[in-house]
Amino acid sequence: MIPSTFLTVSVLLLLGCPIWGQSAKTLPNTTSLQWKDDLSVRMVAGIDRFLMRGLEKSVQARQRYWSRDFSSAEAYNKSLERNRQRFKKVIGLVDERLSARMEYFHNHGNSPLLAETDHYRIRQVRWPVLEGVFGEGLLLEPKKDPLGQIVTLSDADYSAEQLVGLSPGINPQSQFARRMAESGYLVIVPTLINRSSRFSGNPDLHTDRLPMTNMPHREWLYRMSYEMGRHLIGYEVQKVLGAVDWLQEEFGEKARIGVAGHAEGGLIALYSAALDTRISSCLVSGYFGPRERVWEEPIYRNIWSLLHEFGDAEIASMVLPRSLVIEHSAGPTLEGRPPAQSWQSNAAAPGRLATADGAAVKHEFERLDKWQQQMPADLKRSARLIPSLPDANPVGPGSTAALNAFLAGLTRTGVIRTESTRALPQQVSTKLDPEVRQSRQVKEIENHVQRTLRVASVARDRFLLEKLPYDSADRFAKGIKPFRKYFWEEVIGKVDHTMLAANPRSRLRYDRPRWVGYDVVLDVWPDVFSWGILLLPKDLKPGERRPVVVAQHGLEGLPKDVIEKESRSFRAYQAFAASLADRGFIVFAPHNPYRGEDLFRVLQFKANPLKLSLFSFIVGQHQQIVNWLKTLSYVDEDRIAFYGLSYGGKTAMRVPAIVEDYCLSICSGDFNEWIWKNATVDWRNSYMFTKEYEMPEFRLGITFNYAEMAYLIFPRPFMVERGHRDGVGLDEWVAHEYAKVRRVYNELGEGDKTEIEFFNGNHEINGKGAFDFLHRHLDWPQP
Repeated sequence: MIPSTFLTVSVLLLLGCPIWGQSAKTLPNTTSLQWKDDLSVRMVAGIDRFLMRGLEKSVQARQRYWSRDFSSAEAYNKSLERNRQRFKKVIGLVDERLSARMEYFHNHGNSPLLAETDHYRIRQVRWPVLEGVFGEGLLLEPKKDPLGQIVTLSDADYSAEQLVGLSPGINPQSQFARRMAESGYLVIVPTLINRSSRFSGNPDLHTDRLPMTNMPHREWLYRMSYEMGRHLIGYEVQKVLGAVDWLQEEFGEKARIGVAGHAEGGLIALYSAALDTRISSCLVSGYFGPRERVWEEPIYRNIWSLLHEFGDAEIASMVLPRSLVIEHSAGPTLEGRPPAQSWQSNAAAPGRLATADGAAVKHEFERLDKWQQQMPADLKRSARLIPSLPDANPVGPGSTAALNAFLAGLTRTGVIRTESTRALPQQVSTKLDPEVRQSRQVKEIENHVQRTLRVASVARDRFLLEKLPYDSADRFAKGIKPFRKYFWEEVIGKVDHTMLAANPRSRLRYDRPRWVGYDVVLDVWPDVFSWGILLLPKDLKPGERRPVVVAQHGLEGLPKDVIEKESRSFRAYQAFAASLADRGFIVFAPHNPYRGEDLFRVLQFKANPLKLSLFSFIVGQHQQIVNWLKTLSYVDEDRIAFYGLSYGGKTAMRVPAIVEDYCLSICSGDFNEWIWKNATVDWRNSYMFTKEYEMPEFRLGITFNYAEMAYLIFPRPFMVERGHRDGVGLDEWVAHEYAKVRRVYNELGEGDKTEIEFFNGNHEINGKGAFDFLHRHLDWPQP
């Protein structure tokens, strides 16, 4: 049977009448859309299911990146070199360390000597790591030649003093730094960044908003460093390896270096040993296990592409065939986001920590053991799990069995002393203040990131602009193609799945005097679909092909917000999609899945470990949209434009940079010195002070700011719409970033294809210069 819609359109074509003089319930060549639920909720849920399947499958999928050679220890280490280099990059270990040097640290004029026993002394020390960044903590020096040298790390919320017994808080049996010092080892105890929020903010910032936040220090530093291609984890691994540098230089061939850590310290210990073969033995307590639910953990454990190549077993395999002890011990418990005090903005991300299930730990260890069993016979037992039974209760950190196994891997004959030989003396500095040390440690990393931010434009120029041919528009456009590919695959993340047939479904939604509107749903990938509203002018003539404007909403928006004058969002959007349809343009108003607060934000943290982002899906959705639009007989496939506000403006910078079917792009209410906005601590509207914790994009700061994204759009027309009072940015910074775009277009002879319109307004569509821009570049007459 021939659908009635098709018959209606066919008769209209034969009569030469406007196609949409009468409204049909569905579009031609589509089936009826029957979904009755909230499509925005359905979309987020579908992407969530897609990602959960990807996380589950990642264990097997990541094996394609490994080619282990088990013939010898030397061959094995050589076969892992590429994996180690990639691992360094994703944890942000990209800066060259300073020369090794250990300094006794005099705090407030105090002696660095804090305490002394018959067997060892405890001193405050620090060691340079990066420019302006020091490792800092305690050094436990034996009075005889040490049996070995050990870097010990407590969980983030315990101080070095607690781990050595100078302050209460850790059970004496779990003070493994002290116990190893008593057993004759030299021990360094670095300070980790803790989970307090005392220094997370800028108290010197003059603002009508709260300048301090409830972010744990670890999140505060994660956010800014992630944008700059660094990571708090990388900084802390650098501190451990800086200590290893000194130990190696100080003890030379006699060096027998181990690293041991609990909980967050266990993470740092594992990562350090995986990267540095000078570490002979590693103890990981209260951390090891499956990471396929890392998205539930605190945001500062989010690592771009981690599970794409590295689970805990894979990371541990880079420690082999050196000694590795995995201790299933109790770890910290966290649930949700920390509460905000009266002097703090509520900006922290949610996250939870709990002691891993014993069976899960054993399962991950068994994955490691499969590789261990392929080692030569004399190397097979280099990794051990303590306790070994899957149903065993977790032990206290630093159990005697775990410490003995760890020390045996370090010196073969090492045995831990089970009891203290003598209580620590009371001659401890009264001015000892771990909070002051914590403040220094936070500020040092913050300052290092902020210096990196200040010179980031130089890094971006070296990465992109300086490598491009600059003598003609054609050569520049050809030269930009590899960078477009890099942007998609390495920055945004490309979904590695064949796109489905569109299978379009539609239903009539609007019937207005000048146009009709249809909900349209298109399949993209399993459980992932595109949805939007197509507005068709009623005066379309048979055989006519018109330009299309894709009109994109912003954060927490819906397609109707850019269409309806009755919408609560009219003040921002000015119903610009409807206005464009009134002018005779075909308009498509897509839904982008940044809606639902934490429901959509958590997608970013399910996606990032898989080397994906929320925009990985948005790019695919838009590609399917333009693919479908180009099949419509009344659409001119060479004249499909993009125009978005706010998060839609963010889309205007990223999607047309990849989806070349968009013939132009207009960014409204978003164009910015974007990297500065994300990472600076010196401006009140920076994302460093807000709840948009999904905003940081890994390495974006040293690869693509908005000018560089605009270069990816070149030579297609590009425009910026900017309200003077729009708090999303500052005119000065917007103009500064846009000046780079204008210069490239002008110098390559395409200056008439780009412009910026400043207007006297807020965070809103202006619809004046931008409309003129659309009419001119889409070759459509003004009304």
